[in-house]
Amino acid sequence: MGVSTSVPRDGVAVVTVDFPPVNALPVRGWYDLASAVRAAGADPDIRCVVLTAEGRGFNAGVDIKEMQRADGPEALIGANRGCFEAFAGVYECEVPVIAAVRGFCLGGGIGLVGNADVIVAADDAVFGLPELDRGALGAATHLARLVPQHLMRTLYYTSRTVTAAELHGHGSVFRVVPGEQLIGASLELAGEIAAKDGYLIRLAKAAINGIDPVDVRRSYRFEQGFTFEANLSGVADRVRAGFGTDKEQQA
Repeated sequence: MGVSTSVPRDGVAVVTVDFPPVNALPVRGWYDLASAVRAAGADPDIRCVVLTAEGRGFNAGVDIKEMQRADGPEALIGANRGCFEAFAGVYECEVPVIAAVRGFCLGGGIGLVGNADVIVAADDAVFGLPELDRGALGAATHLARLVPQHLMRTLYYTSRTVTAAELHGHGSVFRVVPGEQLIGASLELAGEIAAKDGYLIRLAKAAINGIDPVDVRRSYRFEQGFTFEANLSGVADRVRAGFGTDKEQQA
């Protein structure tokens, strides 16, 4: 259990997340993910990173129960900072990051894939931000990188999900494959990228990040301020009180 890194082929590192039962990450998990992705990208022998997960789904966001157990704001602050670091770690990784997604990709998972360079998805993958149902806000910055503006707002306000096939139609998912082919397809694409010159691919990543129309770090940090306000006002606790009960359909 945790975050691990392997190198299955020359130039390609695979960072795997495994937090049973649904990959809802505790605070420490977000920091570990950030460190693993950054370390892989900093390795001069690595030219592409594949980010994937074991278990039922890619990512179910933050560990809400960890926050429910906390008496003060420390868990919320930790989750905010941990997510910020993990999302930034993917975005700022020195080499391209391919998100290999199966099952559910929710909440913080959207922050990860929205900041990845490429998404390859299994045909059972679904993507969404159920933040309003969980007393939180955030990652609209990253959802807006996956779908058009009005659809982003609709998904955000309703907490609905979209399929991998739908995102493929919008151009944000590069390829949709059967689940058993996900890692193979992701490694094949990673190998194609890793065949490029390592110095040049790092220049390309920096150049592409530099022309992004939205500063994803600043934009997401702005959103996080409203998450904290929701908690200070008490509305977040009221909404989260139903999490894990019959009122809440968990992933």
